[in-house]
Amino acid sequence: MKNRLTFSAITLLIITSLAFTLKTNKPSAPKGHWISLFDGKTLNGWHGYNQTGPVKSWDIEDGALVCLGTAKDAAGGDIVTDQKFANFELKWEWKVDKGSNSGVMYHVQEGPKWQSPYETGPEYQIIDDVTFPQHLEEWQKTGADYAMHIPNDQKVLKPVGEWNTSKIVFNKGHVEHWLNGKKIVEFTAWTEDWYKKIQACKWKEHPDYGLAKTGEIALQDHGDKAYYRNIWIKEL
Repeated sequence: MKNRLTFSAITLLIITSLAFTLKTNKPSAPKGHWISLFDGKTLNGWHGYNQTGPVKSWDIEDGALVCLGTAKDAAGGDIVTDQKFANFELKWEWKVDKGSNSGVMYHVQEGPKWQSPYETGPEYQIIDDVTFPQHLEEWQKTGADYAMHIPNDQKVLKPVGEWNTSKIVFNKGHVEHWLNGKKIVEFTAWTEDWYKKIQACKWKEHPDYGLAKTGEIALQDHGDKAYYRNIWIKEL
């Protein structure tokens, strides 16, 4: 029949369609009033922490925003959003290489007073829990509110090299960390217990930690390779 496609033509059509999808790899928009923080192609909307000019330690690979781990110092490679956010729901996909360490911070402040985003911004820890070359405490593992709150028994982490999905919800001090569809951390900021935790850990040396009610989102360059994609935020 003239209107019937041959097997070869159908195969070619499928291959062409797949190639186009892989080439464009555009982030799919979730339903609702979400803002894309990464277009899958450029670093538009991001800049180096406390820096101006081109970002040198991050690149785009196969539609992912990739930390190359090439910064000369511990703070030099962190990037932050151009926009600031107060109450929000932030979700993203990520993976790391073997032994890698990274993280996502929020309510980050910039200025000559601070050298690194972690001095002001609480961190959703991202790390290779299994084969990281040093012993990790629970508060140092993936999904933790770094140094403050540890994940619960709902945590399921995918193997190194596979994509995970994460989410942070911050709403007037109420905070949730999600990993692969499960809520693994929940706490309230600025309470008496919260301040006690600060005084009992490393953040007591940083008097501005966690106090800001609005600020930038940061991705950490800890000298290792880490990958991020489909980064979306919804203001609450």
